[in-house]
Amino acid sequence: MTPMTKRPGGARTASAVPYLFLAPAMALFTLFMAVPIGYTAYLSLRRTKVSGLGLGKGSRREVFAGLDNYTATLADGELWAGWLRVLGYGLLVLVVMLGLALLFALLLDSAHVRLARFSRIAVFLPYAVPGVAATLLWGFLYLPSLSPIRQVLDVDLLGSGTVVLSMANIAVWGGVGFNMLVLYTALRAVPRSYYEAARIDGASEIQTALRIKIPILLPAIILTTVFSIIATIQVFTEPTTLRPLTNTISSTWSPLMKVYRDAFVTGDLYSAAATSIVIAAISLVLSFGFLRVVRDRAFGEG
Repeated sequence: MTPMTKRPGGARTASAVPYLFLAPAMALFTLFMAVPIGYTAYLSLRRTKVSGLGLGKGSRREVFAGLDNYTATLADGELWAGWLRVLGYGLLVLVVMLGLALLFALLLDSAHVRLARFSRIAVFLPYAVPGVAATLLWGFLYLPSLSPIRQVLDVDLLGSGTVVLSMANIAVWGGVGFNMLVLYTALRAVPRSYYEAARIDGASEIQTALRIKIPILLPAIILTTVFSIIATIQVFTEPTTLRPLTNTISSTWSPLMKVYRDAFVTGDLYSAAATSIVIAAISLVLSFGFLRVVRDRAFGEG
């Protein structure tokens, strides 16, 4: 019998198989991510030029603006005021949400926990509620005329001094479950022999959590923190949905709200596009900056 010879055509077909599987995802990414981003960048470099009184055909035309839109965006005080509000909101949300997520994950991974499956579902369930529905639900609970919380605490939950706390509560209520599930899944992947060795050495549950579980969870904690930073920067649903219920939330409370106002209220698509690019750039810097700081301090690199 003669040995089988490899066919060049067959090798080329085999090497093309991975690209065939990737093709649908790449097509969707190009269509719904790359093309919109490219078009946004294109709009950010354009502006409308008005000739005469702006009446009649051809009196308004799109022209190249260079970096003028970016210059105006970076000099806009409303944008930076929105960033400051989001910064305070984000610090509050990140600390409370990730802290509770870590606490619940550790409690559910404990050997002494009861009704673990029910508890996991109960903590995760708020995440399954759409953001608009959750904000409307809490919004009516915040209304002075309807709120049972107002009757107990005698505090205006939609006032200028408390509205940030009210919005942060909605974000925490909806986000703890997702982050808890990520951390809990990472804990379940840890070999049980680690915990058995700790118990043999006389370690308590708290010592095991502090010295074994949390160090092992560090990559998952970093992952959830990065996701939470990006989500916080993009806060839009909560303030936009609560805005009709109170006068303490402006139309530019967050950077994304300013983009929405410029694009769909005032009709300045070019300024909105430039602001979107700036928001994306700041998000990128903050995310990678956090990763760099964590890598240098936790892993001793750099």
